[in-house]
Amino acid sequence: MSVLLVSCKTDTSTNKIFKNTTPLDIVKDSITGYFFNTEILLEDVKNLSSDTFEGRRTGTKGAALAKNYVIDHFTSLGVKPLNNTFEQSFSFSDKKIYNAVNILGVINGREKTDKYIVISAHYDHEGIKNGKIYNGADDDASGVSALFAFAEYFAKNPPKHNVIFAAFDAEELGLKGAYHFVENNILTKRRNIVLNLNMDMISRSEKQQLFAVGTSHYPILKPTIANFKDIGVVDLLIDHEGLTKADDWSFASDHAAFHKAKIPFVYFGVADHEDYHEPTDDFENIDQQFYKDAVQTIISIFTQFDNLDL
Repeated sequence: MSVLLVSCKTDTSTNKIFKNTTPLDIVKDSITGYFFNTEILLEDVKNLSSDTFEGRRTGTKGAALAKNYVIDHFTSLGVKPLNNTFEQSFSFSDKKIYNAVNILGVINGREKTDKYIVISAHYDHEGIKNGKIYNGADDDASGVSALFAFAEYFAKNPPKHNVIFAAFDAEELGLKGAYHFVENNILTKRRNIVLNLNMDMISRSEKQQLFAVGTSHYPILKPTIANFKDIGVVDLLIDHEGLTKADDWSFASDHAAFHKAKIPFVYFGVADHEDYHEPTDDFENIDQQFYKDAVQTIISIFTQFDNLDL
């Protein structure tokens, strides 16, 4: 099977034309061309990756602060708790007992109200090691802040499917939060979850490449990605699916839990960089233009998946 490398550039000006969508599917800022406030997007990444949150390691004070930050933002953006509360608490053992919390919200769909798309990112990171704070700006404050951008977009343009926002805990400790969600959710057992879009490290790339992983496993998703016209500086590529010499990322992040349960997924991420899992993964080192265009790309792709009969 051949692998499609998608690299069709569009106009990089702020007044972009988004093809393969209809006017009713897109609501964007008439000044910037983005579907969200880019200044707030960057501010959220900066805040979540600041020393205040102490690296957001599962079970720590910093993780609790990050949890509250996410819940406050979901609430202010009109996201409702998936259940009676945003919090899905769980515990696990990994040399010690960890008490972890997934954060789960929902936006009700306007048409396909019996089906759910999960948009996910993990809010935990490596914490403090040898006195150094591992702030995880790219990994994965970038994905969590993108969840807020999605919520901002949905406030003006409600999705057709129900959308679950999942800010998973304990990804760095073995994808524990995602597996707990998938294995302990009645929606999964009823097969009501039809797609997972997972974002983990989407804010910087030396080659300005954003990879989409998963379409070789779920061919119904491939045309949307393969025919997508690149936005801004982002070069969207299909790869890392086990079909080339590149590393296979099919189980590299929280989407693995969905894939194992045979739920279609697309994972959006960049190649490892010099600050990956280092204390230098700070806000100052992200590529702000690439990040804004990456989030715009992922939301645009969502609008097309939302139109499919999944």
